[in-house]
Amino acid sequence: MKARLDFFHPGFFLPPCFFVVSFPMRFSLFILISIAFFISACGGNDASKDAVAKVYDKYLYKSEVARAVPYGLLPKDSAQIAQEYIDQWIRRNLVLKRAENNLTDEQKDVNQQIEDYRASLLIYAYERELVRQKLDTIVAETEIEAYYKSNPANFELKSNIIRLRYIKLPVTSPNGDKAGKWFNSKVASDRNKLEQYCKMYAVNYLLDDANWLLFDDVLKEIPITDYSIEKFNRNQRSLDIKDKDYRYFVSVTGFLVKESSAPLSYEKGNIRNIILNKRKIKLVEQMQRDVYNDALNEKDFEILQTTR
Repeated sequence: MKARLDFFHPGFFLPPCFFVVSFPMRFSLFILISIAFFISACGGNDASKDAVAKVYDKYLYKSEVARAVPYGLLPKDSAQIAQEYIDQWIRRNLVLKRAENNLTDEQKDVNQQIEDYRASLLIYAYERELVRQKLDTIVAETEIEAYYKSNPANFELKSNIIRLRYIKLPVTSPNGDKAGKWFNSKVASDRNKLEQYCKMYAVNYLLDDANWLLFDDVLKEIPITDYSIEKFNRNQRSLDIKDKDYRYFVSVTGFLVKESSAPLSYEKGNIRNIILNKRKIKLVEQMQRDVYNDALNEKDFEILQTTR
């Protein structure tokens, strides 16, 4: 079904309320504004005043469309969003009417579902606000360590992980050998020179090996696919690799394989989230018990009969 907008011949002037209006699925912002103006000018049905579309006995108003369009967009973008909103509103209400006409009264009785959904939304909003106001979000290091030690089975690695420093240089970079010496030096001044060099020439680099990384992620950046726990244990930890485009200086400071125990430093963030989630659950459960006990003491509810 494709509705259209019909005007009388432009040379034939009549007051706007004499125009016969039916709305298309797609029209420009100019037409939208024009339609709203023409409808507003008519002194007829109050229900249709300021309406921009109609489906059977339902109207869509300018204010509703305006709320759907974010502020600050370009006119063409605003027009597109308005058009899409009107289109969806028309389609939704057409399908709704079809559903109302074809479902039984029993099928259309959704009052209980609506009430259940409303209750769930209100309870969720209250619990979320309770957590926001009452939850203690400070998790001590000792608590994280205690949880880690008490639940070793929960921290088995699903993938290989690695800890390393590296530099990725174009093969055309000047003084590459000197950068390699700085990279392997433990002298503070050499580290400073290396950092300045990396800022000027490196495609990518990581000079802090404090964090564990997924080995698969590292392989996307550094061609060390043949690196293994055996090589790490044999102390093959300093690598100088070249391909046709890049030179890589790599220093591996840690390597752990799949199914071994994850280090505490790798799991700290996860453990903190687990502890906070347990606190949330405990806080909500305590609130539910308090509400129940308060109502019980005040005799705010009673069980009228058993279900047997």
